[in-house]
Amino acid sequence: MVATVVEDKHETEQSTLAATANDGGEKRAIRHILSVDVEDYFQVEAFAHSISRERWEQFPSRVVANTQRILDLFDQFQARATFFFVGWVAERFPSLVREVHSRGHEVACHSYWHRPVYSLTPEEFRKDTRAACDVIEQAAGTKLLGYRAPTWSITAQCLWALDILAEEGFRYDSSIYPIHHDLYGVPAARRFPYTYACSNGMKVREFPPATVRIAGTNFPAAGGGYLRIFPFSYTNWVFNHLEKKYRQPVVVYFHPWEIDPGQPRFKDKWRSRFRHYTNLSRMEGKVKGLLERHSFQSFRDLLDAESGSADAEPPRLQKA
Repeated sequence: MVATVVEDKHETEQSTLAATANDGGEKRAIRHILSVDVEDYFQVEAFAHSISRERWEQFPSRVVANTQRILDLFDQFQARATFFFVGWVAERFPSLVREVHSRGHEVACHSYWHRPVYSLTPEEFRKDTRAACDVIEQAAGTKLLGYRAPTWSITAQCLWALDILAEEGFRYDSSIYPIHHDLYGVPAARRFPYTYACSNGMKVREFPPATVRIAGTNFPAAGGGYLRIFPFSYTNWVFNHLEKKYRQPVVVYFHPWEIDPGQPRFKDKWRSRFRHYTNLSRMEGKVKGLLERHSFQSFRDLLDAESGSADAEPPRLQKA
């Protein structure tokens, strides 16, 4: 199973329709991919060992105001994005889901309980995914096409999750990070979009987050803590490198809590606090810098460009 996601050194899997088009022999500017994982500050994996899910209701939520700030920022630059909602958030704030959808963005699934996929059985994963889709789809009034696992937690040990996503009617996934990390990653996985052939005979499109390859090792870039903590000069170099060498769109992602330096602070392990709190005050400015320099679209826009079926009605969820 791992071999189906391993990078082919002789093939870059370029999404040419999504990235560029020929117009009189000239290349058009690449439209990059913008995504937001809609979860609250107390739901992150960094604090999961000290904040149980049974305690989530005890904390004051800040996700609505933070997401609305992001929506206003995207409107300012006419950027379209995919918002991956945690089902727990969508069930409590359905008006936020509707607002995201009404303002022209794609709504997608980020699980219900924000649990790592590799900690679940296949049955638990299917149940969690269905629960999340039910509340998100009811709020948005639209079929979900995409899934992103909490903490990029579809790894080599749980590729069965892609089979289940295909069976549940998802057209794409963005969960496999081709890097080494203590919590996630499939280091040998392909770095650019590809079609994953499931063991059940079905297929799902996979969109990895942005990486660059230096000295034979993949390095993360342009998303979450990597965008927040790394110098902005590094992020700019990554964009230029992927555009010029590969003609590939950069997959950018971040969370609403990352633009909120005023959020409550938890006392936890040093590494958890470093990952979560470093450069919160600079994140909004970094996102704005990207929006000023580049054009962005959603994953659904990219799929439409690849398939030419923007007006096609996607298949409904299979509830077998």
